[in-house]
Amino acid sequence: MKLSSLLDKEQMLLEMRSSGYPDAIRELVDHLSDTVSFKEDTKAEIIASLLEREDQTSTGIGSGVAIPHTFSEDIEEVLCVFGRSKEGIDFEALDNAPVKLVILFVVPKEDYHKHLQTLAAIAKIFTNCEVRKALEKAETKDEVHTIFDSRPSRVALEQ
Repeated sequence: MKLSSLLDKEQMLLEMRSSGYPDAIRELVDHLSDTVSFKEDTKAEIIASLLEREDQTSTGIGSGVAIPHTFSEDIEEVLCVFGRSKEGIDFEALDNAPVKLVILFVVPKEDYHKHLQTLAAIAKIFTNCEVRKALEKAETKDEVHTIFDSRPSRVALEQ
């Protein structure tokens, strides 16, 4: 399954306002909860889990990319949201560079293998410099979706 099938256009935020990772995570989870229905308790648990993860080790993998991720007992399928910041977000990334592209995902707690497969597929897509440049320049959600849809890397998930 391609990443584009997990990431509807509604699950894209092309002009993030946050400047630091705590606000960025809240902004993305808020946006995700507006597009995918889940309880307020679930939303709070997801945010807390993501922030705890970031406090332990940054998910800013370098080259302007962050991949925050966590588990939830309250969801039944992988949920993703993509965010882009023209100004850059301080994710305390490994290379100390500001993050401009963020893909946040949440996996059902019992599906640890899906977590690893999803993370590997997303990381593979974002290691491509041309993909990062294209995502930074894309003007519409349709363009972003096309970029994700054109990538050969697949998320090995059954939904």
